Amino acid sequence: MSASTPGERHAIDAAHGFVAAHVKPNAQSWDRGLADSGSVLREAARAGLLGLEVPVEQGGQGLSFGCKRRVAEILAAADFGLAMSVINTHNVANHLARSAAPELTRHVLPALLSGERTGCTALTEPGAGSDFSAITTLARRAGDEWLIDGRKAWIVNATHADVVVVYAQTAPGSGARGIAAFVVDGSRSGFVRDPRSDSTAAPGIDAGGFQLQAYRARADELLHPPGEAFKAALASINGARTYVAAMCCGMVEECLRVASAYGAVRHSFGKPLHEHQGWRWSLADAAIELEAARLLVDAAASRIDSGSDAQAAAARAKVFATRMAGRHVAALMHAMGAEGLREHHPFLRHLAAAQVATLVDGSTEMLLERVARGLRRP
Repeated sequence: MSASTPGERHAIDAAHGFVAAHVKPNAQSWDRGLADSGSVLREAARAGLLGLEVPVEQGGQGLSFGCKRRVAEILAAADFGLAMSVINTHNVANHLARSAAPELTRHVLPALLSGERTGCTALTEPGAGSDFSAITTLARRAGDEWLIDGRKAWIVNATHADVVVVYAQTAPGSGARGIAAFVVDGSRSGFVRDPRSDSTAAPGIDAGGFQLQAYRARADELLHPPGEAFKAALASINGARTYVAAMCCGMVEECLRVASAYGAVRHSFGKPLHEHQGWRWSLADAAIELEAARLLVDAAASRIDSGSDAQAAAARAKVFATRMAGRHVAALMHAMGAEGLREHHPFLRHLAAAQVATLVDGSTEMLLERVARGLRRP
């Protein structure tokens, strides 16, 4: 995707500048738990990256989904976890700008756009991942309010986010029809954050969980009523699958760049590595599949921007790009020999992140089934 408007070109330039100044210098520290991503998110806000799709009249830039996915790719080339963290706060800001009650939007949106507050979207539960309609977090009417009880797990930004879009079941047994979405304030009584875990393979993602214990949501904090929330969630997931695929492209591009540069200066048997046919073929394979993955990402992003059904296109892009990343990050690291294991290179971080990418926003197996269902249609 090439930037087509001055606004998009400015956003992409800002993303490159943000990465150079704030992401690359901190990536290794995040891996060791020695740096706080909160200050970096505020720098992302200063670069305008938390309001890419937010309408201009509400303080954002009003740019396309395609531009957001390109920014996500640029960020992930440096650090997948931080890219997910930035994009997920952006997504909450954009969601509220377009769907929340006006008074709630006026109160919360400026703080999200400035990075003063951070956001997350909570669908996944300990017993419900790809099978989203199986969530058991329960929301019950209590006069003019809603009482919400349940537990969420493996949520990006959950270790620090205090503006949380929570999906909950309002009518057990009704499946997708009973699911509603609420804006939850992480600083209020009834919101209990889980202890921070070091189990994630991409520390900058700040994944975690929380419990809702008789949490009271006001009537104006109902973001999507039953019957509408599930559809809204599916639309957001198609976008997530597409930008995760783009992030995989960014990681492979960075690994390809590093390996190619190394092949020009490292000699074996009297000549540079890139003069060995077998060695350069491994890079050529990566370049070919990277281009193919980008074409699938472009196709899905175009459908999203045009308002067309993107379910199958997003599934195809994510399946292909995550497989491509897992295969070629490992191959490019191998092409570097022992040098590829050094901490200052991106290979080990990106290899772990490529595995995370296969699981977030729909597992590979579930997405293959989604593509297969489309093959049965006449």
